[in-house]
Amino acid sequence: MPKIRTAKSKPPKGFDLIEATLEELNKKMREAENDPHEGKRKCEAIWPIFRIHHERSRYIYDMYYRRKEISKELYEWCLNEGIADANLIAKWKKPGYERLCCLSCMQNSDHAFGGTCICRVPKAKLQDGKVVECVKCGCKGCASGD
Repeated sequence: MPKIRTAKSKPPKGFDLIEATLEELNKKMREAENDPHEGKRKCEAIWPIFRIHHERSRYIYDMYYRRKEISKELYEWCLNEGIADANLIAKWKKPGYERLCCLSCMQNSDHAFGGTCICRVPKAKLQDGKVVECVKCGCKGCASGD
């Protein structure tokens, strides 16, 4: 049995369509977790984990909402099993959050002066040539207007 299946419930019909990609993403996640973090800042060590988590959730979201290749039953099963982040996907459905990288970037309590993360600022409103990188997840810009 693959490591994706965490609960006792059996996956719905059509799981074999996404199983190979989810296995590959789980393999990447294990590699990122076991990656040596010497020479990196503490926050930089978890950036690959955030990226893979985002990629896995985006894959499930795209398969259901954009490509319409998986059933609603399979989509909801993936959310209930924790394969995809239901809260992040809920934000992607709202206007202005289509490219949101992680939930911590939009929480006001996590940032100085009660604002949002620098990666949420559109590139047009930043100084020319300024490289933006989120401290929490390493995102280089997830504003919808970019």
